[in-house]
Amino acid sequence: MITYELCLLYRIMPKAELASVVKRTANAIFEKGGIIRKLEHLGTRDMPHKTSIHGLVHHKASYFLIEFNAPPTCIDTLSDEYMRDVDIIRKRIYKKQEVKPFECTLHEDMLPPPYRKSVQELIAQAKKSEKPKFKYNTGLDYYPFQK
Repeated sequence: MITYELCLLYRIMPKAELASVVKRTANAIFEKGGIIRKLEHLGTRDMPHKTSIHGLVHHKASYFLIEFNAPPTCIDTLSDEYMRDVDIIRKRIYKKQEVKPFECTLHEDMLPPPYRKSVQELIAQAKKSEKPKFKYNTGLDYYPFQK
């Protein structure tokens, strides 16, 4: 199954109601054959701009992030179900990208340039290459510029 991230903005409500709405949202994922990996509450914040949905104007919202695995066929039905929910102001479902392994080279980058491996390779490459030499193709028996 593919890993998805669901970003939800809920309307402002008391904790008990908010808990029941989050549980209802999670149960919808479970019913479609999904598995929740992480549920994160990002707090209650002002929205970047006012949003009007279901006949109400919202200035603040409770932000939630749900990471889950689900078959790709159920994403459209989940999206449709969340769109009809009156407690959800905004929802976005993203396919989570895999994190590529990263090797830290900070220690090497902090060295002075002559001691860095990449600079040493450039110096060795420059020493290997031959410098162009003057060719005596003038047809004269002597060098006219007095060597």
